Amino acid sequence: MIQNLLVANRGEIARRVFRSCRDAGIGTVAVFSDADADSPHAREADVAVRLPGNAPGETYLRGELLVKAAADAGADAIHPGYGFLSENAGFARAVLDAGLTWIGPPPAAIETMGSKVESKRLMAAAGVPVLSELDPESVTEADLPLLVKASAGGGGRGMRVVRALDELAEAVESARAEAGSAFGDPTVFCERYLETGRHIEVQVLADSHGTVWAVGERECSIQRRHQKVVEEAPSPLVDDAMRAELFDAARKAAQAIDYVGAGTVEFLAGPDGRFYFLEMNTRLQVEHPVTENVTGLDLVALQLSVAEGARLPAEPPSAHGHSIEVRLYAEDPSAGWQPQSGTLHAFELSGVDREFTQGAGLRLDSGVESGSVIGVHYDPMLAKVVTWAPTRAEAARRLAGALAGAKIHGVVTNRDLLVRILRHEAFLAGETDTAFFDRHGLDTLAAPLATVDTERWSALAAALADAAGNRASATTLGRLPSGWRNVRSAGQRKVFAKGDNRYEVVYSLTRDGLRAEGYDDVTLVAATPNQVVFDIAGVRRTFEVARHGSVSYVDSPLGSVALAAEPRFADPDSALAAGSLVAPMPGTVVRLAVSEGDSVRTGDPLLWLEAMKMEHRISAPADGVVAELPVEVGQQVEVGAVLAVVGETE
Repeated sequence: MIQNLLVANRGEIARRVFRSCRDAGIGTVAVFSDADADSPHAREADVAVRLPGNAPGETYLRGELLVKAAADAGADAIHPGYGFLSENAGFARAVLDAGLTWIGPPPAAIETMGSKVESKRLMAAAGVPVLSELDPESVTEADLPLLVKASAGGGGRGMRVVRALDELAEAVESARAEAGSAFGDPTVFCERYLETGRHIEVQVLADSHGTVWAVGERECSIQRRHQKVVEEAPSPLVDDAMRAELFDAARKAAQAIDYVGAGTVEFLAGPDGRFYFLEMNTRLQVEHPVTENVTGLDLVALQLSVAEGARLPAEPPSAHGHSIEVRLYAEDPSAGWQPQSGTLHAFELSGVDREFTQGAGLRLDSGVESGSVIGVHYDPMLAKVVTWAPTRAEAARRLAGALAGAKIHGVVTNRDLLVRILRHEAFLAGETDTAFFDRHGLDTLAAPLATVDTERWSALAAALADAAGNRASATTLGRLPSGWRNVRSAGQRKVFAKGDNRYEVVYSLTRDGLRAEGYDDVTLVAATPNQVVFDIAGVRRTFEVARHGSVSYVDSPLGSVALAAEPRFADPDSALAAGSLVAPMPGTVVRLAVSEGDSVRTGDPLLWLEAMKMEHRISAPADGVVAELPVEVGQQVEVGAVLAVVGETE
């Protein structure tokens, strides 16, 4: 029997495993890097062990440190979570060699499925349909489009779509570099790319006595950069006949490698209804909550039970209702999915229900909380928000409403994008293939929920809340309105920026109430430092306001708006030289494509930054000459640092 379990991971998945351990009466051990010293997962465990350093290669990817941490803390079992070393056969063997219980499949099964090249050959021999492998050195125009994929690992890292042969060499080089950094194995291969495929996966669970469950299927077709964004169970594509075929193929895959534990067999379904094996993830998936919601199972508890040698019942429970999960990321979809970092000043989601039981209306699996610092060393996922309802439409509506009403202050997220997806007529119709963003336009889907009018009203609310705060803290005459004059003079003036939009608010608080230029239909009902109430054209609306530094965060049913107050006097030293390219996020320079003095054309790569386990290409904004290149490979840069200056061609 397991007495104390160490989770060799961080964030959301560590907290998720701890919950099941607490329910089972199992002690918990966390590990944490220096960057995660104040992370919720480190605080919630019974004991925690420091892993010196920040980067994954120094901490969560050091198997020997994790095994030592288990010994030091008195743990007798290790759960790897997902990512990091969860699919590393060498780590699994090290855990077993240390006399600890490994919460996962046998190392041989991990090894077999760890190579996508070898696993596809094995699956073909077992009768599972596969897409043929292509050699990058011998592909032709007839093979396009194709997908370059890392043989090891997953999560969209080391993957590139190629639609022209002259793009292949760079795609292979970039994929190899990213795969080597993320997984320690730069091996890549190619396969045919289905532009409009559906990503369908089957949850399997097997015990050591020969029972293999196909618990249910999930659809995860809506993806960005080959990473899942929305997941649901069951799939709107799959009927009973296709489900039987999928389950049969998934069981064959598990039986072919004598699988034990929880795992996922992933397939790609084409427009003709046929499906093909992609890979098997020999671990718990990020999206496992949707399967738990429709079956009532606790998959982590079952992992622990199987690891202790228990038998599964002959058949899994049947599924009921519909569950949808979205991944809330700290990223800006409208800016090429750039990861974001900074302090998460507020993270509040109301209405969270039960966690595992069938029928849980709203579930939150989060690695962060209000006050958490989002760094650059790890994946930018903040949380998974999950709903269950009797029907798919009800689940989508509940989830969209919960996200739209959440308070998320401090970092840019993909929240508005998620809400627009869930409310989109194509999504509600079940038309959710991997080309969803391309077909419906990311510019439209990533547009803010707040309209320009909402931003205008929010700017006025921010100005009045700021004024109310100033008066509340005033040491003299604090009961007078802001800017009060016995004789009317020029109004108060505040300027806010929201993206490319700039809002100048000029107002006066008079005996007759609020006078604000351009807001003729707005009447002020009440204003405090945290809340402003307006009557707008006969409709009363409430705006909640929170200020952190120079940014005011305004939440209302019309949408959330972050407004940066412009300084009254600009610092001339802060101006950048024309043509400057600045770091959009903190990161590490991993490759340079140019040198000072080189001529470049619009779109040419200049360098690559690595942040949050992904490579980000920095390209020339216009034709010109590289006038300055003040960075070098391996250099750490902060957000806003000048990476290069492209000047005009003489």
